[in-house]
Amino acid sequence: MGETTVKSLDSRTTPSSPIVAGEGRFARLRAHTPRRPTIWFEIVLIAVSYWVYSLTRNAVPEQKAEALKNADWIWKTEQSLGLAFEHAVNHAVNSVTWLIVSMNYYYATLHFVVTIGVLVWLYRWHPGRYAAFRTVLFATTAVALVGYYLYPLAPPRLMDSQNFVDTVLVHHTWGSMASGNLKHVSNQYAAMPSMHIGWSLWCGVTIFLLARAPWAKILGLLYPAATLVVIVSTANHFWMDAVGGMLCLAFGFAVSYFWYGSRPHRLPRLVEPAASTPQRGGPPPAKGTDREKDGETAESEEQVSSGR
Repeated sequence: MGETTVKSLDSRTTPSSPIVAGEGRFARLRAHTPRRPTIWFEIVLIAVSYWVYSLTRNAVPEQKAEALKNADWIWKTEQSLGLAFEHAVNHAVNSVTWLIVSMNYYYATLHFVVTIGVLVWLYRWHPGRYAAFRTVLFATTAVALVGYYLYPLAPPRLMDSQNFVDTVLVHHTWGSMASGNLKHVSNQYAAMPSMHIGWSLWCGVTIFLLARAPWAKILGLLYPAATLVVIVSTANHFWMDAVGGMLCLAFGFAVSYFWYGSRPHRLPRLVEPAASTPQRGGPPPAKGTDREKDGETAESEEQVSSGR
């Protein structure tokens, strides 16, 4: 008989588990292995989470006087930095009707459409990374609620003394939950941080990190940049609100890293079922399963190596 060589199943390419850096007191809280997402659970989770987010955001007291005072401080701070360009951009873009109307609809729709689209893309093509990136989005949104509560801020369009143009009202387009008849069901003084920036930057970073096509990476970077132009042009946010959104996103990535012990894009793309290796003396694998196929593959390789 020739020398028998058995090829281990562990030599196959399998998703690696996140690595825990060091043995600390929080070791058991970290390095959670991503599981295969369940479609109905994710739909319910996202729907309920957004409902809770909207309910909490709108439950924050509308402190008009404090919000206008904070808006004046933001505006004066930007002026002192020589970066108070919102007024000029708002009036310049408002003079081009087709452009500002397009921006109104952009502001009203893409915030949701693109975010949901990226979540679906992650779920379908990157299931192993889906939960980690979803955690980033959820943590980003959650910490934004703290900002709304602690720092009420009026958007530029509500600063009567500065003559900003509320482009939704002027051009009679639906584009803001805080304009027209819808203003009574939405907190108008929750402008800091900007979740239009927080969510769009999450989309852009996710696409840039995971997409393979160069054109897709470029579009990923352009999307939050375009969103910044839109929120300033429509007078819905100061550019400093965008900075707040970026800080919230950084917090979201930190939470995800702590929970999974790895940056989201470093996690394996796919998630394989656990316990795929058969054990001697254990129950036989079910007919037609991956476990049975793996056992047959190992047995065939052993026969070939032994010369049988």
